[in-house]
Amino acid sequence: MFGYLTAELSRLTQEELDRYKALYCGLCRSLGERHGQLSRLTLNYDMTFLVLLEGSLYEPEELTGNGICLPHPVHARAWARSEASDYAADMNLLLAYLKKRDDWDDDCDPVSKLESDLMRRDYLRIRQLYPRQAGIIEAALKELADIEKSGELDADRASASFGRLMGEIFVMREDRWSGILRQLGMALGEFIYVLDACIDLDGDIKHARYNPFAALPEETDREKYFEDILKMLLGEAVFALDKLPLVQDEGLIKNILCSGLWSEFNKKFGKGKESADVSGSV
Repeated sequence: MFGYLTAELSRLTQEELDRYKALYCGLCRSLGERHGQLSRLTLNYDMTFLVLLEGSLYEPEELTGNGICLPHPVHARAWARSEASDYAADMNLLLAYLKKRDDWDDDCDPVSKLESDLMRRDYLRIRQLYPRQAGIIEAALKELADIEKSGELDADRASASFGRLMGEIFVMREDRWSGILRQLGMALGEFIYVLDACIDLDGDIKHARYNPFAALPEETDREKYFEDILKMLLGEAVFALDKLPLVQDEGLIKNILCSGLWSEFNKKFGKGKESADVSGSV
């Protein structure tokens, strides 16, 4: 993904910070044990949010401990793992493989080809374990690639493709919560796609890369334009989130959605303000 679903560390209590790091380390361990050491290079904090969400909703049994690892061979670090960590690790590998394949297809990048070849066996195994997620993710990425190759400047269609991808990833189980989780993931996926397009707009125009907002008139107040869209999408995500019975790690989830998620937007426009008016309804 794009790396926007991260916490704003300065706003966390020490207890929340320790918990966040432990879940991140647990996810890293899940990746290494399930898919080999190379897969740990694909680790990102976006998937830690998925661990937080699924863990808070389903409250699976956790394994905890302290230990060293290849990235941190000297000082032992606390870690926490659960079914949610293993699921997020599988989704992380699935997305990483498809991204590397896309890089190879688009740019003939030999490094991406090598990395995807090394991941292929695990990818095929994950595809068998999660045919629903894999099928919809692949279809959404193909649709998104087709939109970008055609040059069609339809931000709604492009963001909806990424939203469907995220919505399916958020559904670990088909149960009473799956519809709400899809709604939440869809809104967050659209938010992330629009935010990434906003952040990259100037560079994409300069280098003639695809961006669904490339035809935005120069006189547009970009800050207000994008902020209005993003607030609407985040409002939809918060509306869905409020329907879930989350207790554990609620503070971390609120921090990510209402503060961390806006960090790059605020940096782009030189803002240090509180992130969204919707934050009070989480």
